[in-house]
Amino acid sequence: MAEYTVTNPATGKTTATYPELSDAQVEAAVSTAHAAFTEWSTGTTPAERANLLRRVAELHRERREALADLIVEEMGKIREGALGEVDFAADIIDYYAENAEQITADQPLTIQGEGSAVIRRSALGPLLGIMPWNFPFYQVARFAAPNLLNGNTILLKHARQCPASSAAIEDIFHDAGFPDGAYTNLYVSNAQAADIVADRRVQGVSLTGSERAGSSVAEVAGRHLKKVVLELGGSDPFILLSTRDLDSVVQAAVDARLDNSGQSCNGAKRFIIIDDLYDDFLARFTARMSENAAVDPLADDAVLGPLSSEGAADSLEAQVRRAVSQGANLALGGNRNGAFFEPTVLTDVDPEMDAWGEEFFGPVATVYRATDENDAVRIANGTDFGLGSYLFTTDPDQAERVATRLEAGMVYVNLVLADSPELPFGGVKRSGMGRELGYLGADEFVNKKLIRTA
Repeated sequence: MAEYTVTNPATGKTTATYPELSDAQVEAAVSTAHAAFTEWSTGTTPAERANLLRRVAELHRERREALADLIVEEMGKIREGALGEVDFAADIIDYYAENAEQITADQPLTIQGEGSAVIRRSALGPLLGIMPWNFPFYQVARFAAPNLLNGNTILLKHARQCPASSAAIEDIFHDAGFPDGAYTNLYVSNAQAADIVADRRVQGVSLTGSERAGSSVAEVAGRHLKKVVLELGGSDPFILLSTRDLDSVVQAAVDARLDNSGQSCNGAKRFIIIDDLYDDFLARFTARMSENAAVDPLADDAVLGPLSSEGAADSLEAQVRRAVSQGANLALGGNRNGAFFEPTVLTDVDPEMDAWGEEFFGPVATVYRATDENDAVRIANGTDFGLGSYLFTTDPDQAERVATRLEAGMVYVNLVLADSPELPFGGVKRSGMGRELGYLGADEFVNKKLIRTA
């Protein structure tokens, strides 16, 4: 039987294994989630569900040190980043608990004629979440919290390399007082996950992961007429058109590229710089990137740790070598040691190269020269991705104009790393569909029922 495995990318040592569930165990889990749904959705109030979520947030904070240890061991996140992720997960869960009344309230409509009309939100049923390894706690929080608040029950398939985190999350929901079947952790194969999506008792699926995984899940969901939310890859542009403080912008660029060791879906990856700032930016950016060596994630001063696995480093190394072989200039880095990959900067990438349209999931930046605003927008929109984007300009009118033109689900103007529980997260094009976080995230898996009264 296949296993879920914890392999520390910093050491290469396997420290724990968890067996996959049998088909009979999967059936029992789906049956329990289905049986729990009616009582959970109609036998409890939003206020009662919110109180349980508050306890889940408290337990995240009480156990933050141990939970952070799991993240470091499973996917190599630097210690400070792991602690921050646990805190952010708790903040997200608290956000939904604190805003439960508004999120679940009826929405009155202004109508033509006599009488009244409201939109009343109600739960759909059991939902399957398929979550990635790069943010083991944050990703689960933003899917599970709003959907549990709305009265859905949750089946959770975590990434194969995060079984300890997924078990710890299930323990938290159990210890917080959630009933059996409200939240269930599943160690299942891809084939078993597809069967769960197809199951008539399961009413929707949310996946965060690769384009390939998203396409496969969406195909099964579509065949069985299931609602799907997908958060897939990104190659987010960082556009610099003007600034009064280039050093601050350069630091923001480095922070946005090296966050989570370059393994954030919405991390800045393509740096599009106006012509008269390009040379100065590139020199300072390359110098600042070079100051951040990939080190032990437990080091006190760690900014950049290992990638999630040696396999991930192999893939990234192959991408960089291919880019150079096709004519890109290697301005910095390109080397790795095991799962540790040094900061890397590529320039002179053009649309004929694979690197133009690829996502580099690691500390690799591509830097582009833009002749003017229109050229910057052209380059930014010139890929199949459309997750996030970053725009730096001193001109408010330009900011409004360019933000409107960018083909992305999110635009951050003159700031980076500004995700927050109330801000919806998601993309367009091949970066996915649907939203998580905020009120929009809570509205994805509910029946928005019209009630019209004479």
